[in-house]
Amino acid sequence: MKKRGDYRQFAKIHRALANEARLMIVESLEKRERTVGELTKLIGLDQSTVSKHLSILLSAGIVDNRKQANNVYYRLLIPCVMDMFSCTMKVLEKRRSL
Repeated sequence: MKKRGDYRQFAKIHRALANEARLMIVESLEKRERTVGELTKLIGLDQSTVSKHLSILLSAGIVDNRKQANNVYYRLLIPCVMDMFSCTMKVLEKRRSL
């Protein structure tokens, strides 16, 4: 059995993913890194909102960033988080078939 603190960290990661905009951001970062401006256009939210969502994902250790000239590029830090997407789709498909 894991330590209580491990479950606390698990919950933090799941809370960070428990938002449709953040899920869209994560999926947008699956194939390549992107700037806040690119994510803003893809997701259809204003830049300050996307930045706040990125901050939450960064704090949870889901994404990372790097600065190049005047741009900050975000990338998926741990690509296996996409496995959660696959599992969630299986749950949805199962629910639809019941």
